[in-house]
Amino acid sequence: MRTFLSAMNPEQGRQGDLDKAIPCLDFSRVPSGDDRETLAKRLYKIINRIELVDLAALPDAEKITNADQTRFQYFPNRRDNKLHQKVIDDLGADPVSKIVFDRTSDGRWRFDAGTAAGINALYEQMEPLPEVAGTKFITHADWIERYLPSTIVEQIWFGLKAWQWIALLLIILIGVAVEYAIHLPLGMATTRVIHRRGVTVEKPTVTRTVRTFSLFVAALVWLFLIQFLSLTGTPEKILVGAVKVFAILAAMFSLLRITDLTGEVFAEKARNTATKIDDVLVPLLRKTVKIFVVVMSFVYGAQALDLNIWPLVASLGLGGVAFAFAAKDTVENFFGSIAVLLDRPFDVGDWIVVGDTEGIVEEVGFRSTRIRTFYNSQVTVPNANLVRAVVDNYGRRKYRRWKTYIGVQYDTTPDQLIAFTEGIRELVRTHPLTRKDYFQVYLNDFADSSLNILVYVFFEVDDWSIELRERERLFIDIVRLADQLGISFAFPTRTLHLFNEQHKDHEIQHPLPGQSADHCAQTHGIRAAHTVTQEQTWQSKKPGPVVFAEGPTQLDPVKQESDGLDYTEDRTAGA
Repeated sequence: MRTFLSAMNPEQGRQGDLDKAIPCLDFSRVPSGDDRETLAKRLYKIINRIELVDLAALPDAEKITNADQTRFQYFPNRRDNKLHQKVIDDLGADPVSKIVFDRTSDGRWRFDAGTAAGINALYEQMEPLPEVAGTKFITHADWIERYLPSTIVEQIWFGLKAWQWIALLLIILIGVAVEYAIHLPLGMATTRVIHRRGVTVEKPTVTRTVRTFSLFVAALVWLFLIQFLSLTGTPEKILVGAVKVFAILAAMFSLLRITDLTGEVFAEKARNTATKIDDVLVPLLRKTVKIFVVVMSFVYGAQALDLNIWPLVASLGLGGVAFAFAAKDTVENFFGSIAVLLDRPFDVGDWIVVGDTEGIVEEVGFRSTRIRTFYNSQVTVPNANLVRAVVDNYGRRKYRRWKTYIGVQYDTTPDQLIAFTEGIRELVRTHPLTRKDYFQVYLNDFADSSLNILVYVFFEVDDWSIELRERERLFIDIVRLADQLGISFAFPTRTLHLFNEQHKDHEIQHPLPGQSADHCAQTHGIRAAHTVTQEQTWQSKKPGPVVFAEGPTQLDPVKQESDGLDYTEDRTAGA
């Protein structure tokens, strides 16, 4: 008591030494959000409303210690102190809390944890009583009220003085003004920084992020300014609690938006890298951080509002076994996602087949993997199934095989067949996106209506659209090659031969080849293939990916004239 009062009641006008007074209290049961300086000042005001403490009349600490006494109740003490009884009579009720000293293990005496925890309630009860001793602390509200007219100082509305309502409105306006003042400049600065990184992010994402952050700054301004109102009792609990809740929610949503914005930036960078593991990691880390932010916001919000969450945590611990059984599949899927990340059987964007599901991998999450089928439906496959399933990854093929038969008429000469097959080989060798080290082109079958030529090639492409385009390119070149060599494609026909008893001598339709006949035919076919391909655009520039553009397509008039075709002719004329 002596140390506390000496620190709080300065001599000769010196300011009180709160650093010495605060250690005199045991704050172990006081919520972490409460201001210890405020509690110390309120305890001092409580004591000043009880009596002028006569330190000489207090029991000697050494004698109490020698008597093995560990607790001493200072207030209320009806038996030894009549002033305490008078204070109780003035209150009209028993005190809601007691002032008790407790001896620590090192022999020092200080206000016990129950005293510190009950200061606010006891101060609210004893605030109407006048101070009979001590030095009155000048609060922010006292200083402000010196310069205000008595009409707005004395008038009280719903527990607050009139000037406090006016100041509360001004505080709200200042917070809103701060929010608007930093919203636009911060948005521009954020956009500029992102663009400098070479990344493009949607404007609504930046706007939402900056807006929530500016609201958080406004909440901090409100928390700082509201202390100048020196609120007490119920108004303090309601208003300060509301501002704390708003600040916590603003901070949580601000961090969530910042996480989304950062995730989009890193996702954009991941799409430009060769590896695809970061395409999977970025969404996973994004979700992990957001879950962490929500949990920490809940914990901090509970502490700020003096809510005891430990009973809830204990109940979760008791129900942990039941939860583990109920969440067995979820845990299994989570470890399945870890296995997918480590083993990497596929990446985002790969074409895979898992059981009866076939499509493009869109997202790998904590619980499941989402696949977009070629019917444009989305299939969700649990990650635990992926660990046990056979995954056929078409997306990791280096080459895409194509096998077909080209049928030509039976009246095609051997030299034409040799030239045609060799010409197709030359087309494959010169095609921009075909495999050059392995392909097969040979006359392979005598069919009912045609001579069938086997074409067995591989395309070195990344997706199906490019494969179809390059397959079409090769098809058209083969058609042009057949036109250059005078070869006609066969189609199913039936020829009726009438029997004639008069036998004629067999006429040789194809002369026997000389030593260089095959070579000459092959050379002729290669030259024909060169004629087909020498003016094509891919000779100077390798074809890129397939681009799907919106129509209508704008045609180039100059190019139309150079084609030698009349594109303006009315095709319906004379119909």
